[in-house]
Amino acid sequence: MKVLHLDTNHPLLLEQFSELGFENDEDYQSTKEQVEKKIHLYDGIVIRSRFTIDQQFLDKATNLKFIGRVGAGLENIDTAYAKQKGVFLASAPEGNRNAVGEHALGMLLSLMNKMNKANRQVKKGKWDREGNRGVELEGKTVGIIGYGNMGKAFARKLKGFDVEVICYDIIGGVGDENARQVGIMEFQQKSDVVSLHVPQTELTLGMVNSEFIEGFHNPFWLINTARGKCVVTKDLVEGLKSGKVLGAGLDVLEYEKKSFENMFAQKPKALKYLRKAKNVLLTPHVAGWTVESKIKLAQTIVDKVKDRFC
Repeated sequence: MKVLHLDTNHPLLLEQFSELGFENDEDYQSTKEQVEKKIHLYDGIVIRSRFTIDQQFLDKATNLKFIGRVGAGLENIDTAYAKQKGVFLASAPEGNRNAVGEHALGMLLSLMNKMNKANRQVKKGKWDREGNRGVELEGKTVGIIGYGNMGKAFARKLKGFDVEVICYDIIGGVGDENARQVGIMEFQQKSDVVSLHVPQTELTLGMVNSEFIEGFHNPFWLINTARGKCVVTKDLVEGLKSGKVLGAGLDVLEYEKKSFENMFAQKPKALKYLRKAKNVLLTPHVAGWTVESKIKLAQTIVDKVKDRFC
């Protein structure tokens, strides 16, 4: 098969596809329109988040047999239309779930123990022990929304912390030995920590809004390593100001573009608040972006394509 690689990835993708007898072409610069003019020549494409693969693109990809999405989500692909056309979709949530679980836990511990704030103060010569007194995770209830690859990985990381872990998911029967599945009412009544691990869909867009936040019985810590647009930022800011949200660890932001570029060209008030807030920890969409996950993501795509076509 002839495969077009549209984003740079770990070289093992090219190497192992070649070993399978595939012909690899790389094009990391052409516009979407330019790619559309030649996409009919290819049996497969490998992409991260360079552009959206919509119906127009798929109609031009007359020989396309698979799309390898080197990442967890498929929101930049019209999945329904691709499946209708018989295109095999290979994403790789298995490749970075461990990295996401570790990152979410790291953010939570850092927030609860004020590590970011304390680090900045000590480096500036300020030694404030009382002002940086933390709270312990032990005895808390951690609520996970979305109990798939990422949610399960986070739950595994919480073993040994003596916490109760509950999960909420629109799919029934996903709970396991690491998390008890509950309904939304119990979830909001019991959770002291809320960690998002959902894909971006019509159901999850703007899911964390004022009504959602106010529905919780306890003030809670929010961790989002999923998708930025699942959280209405201005509503989160109001929650932080009121104390309903004790702190937030955000690896993703509502204002991200699909290419994750030009983040700070936009200057909404809510983003300004997050950048200054001492109880907010921000990272640049790197939860699943480790040295190890780069290898695992690529290998997962190769394995899935090999299993399907070889």
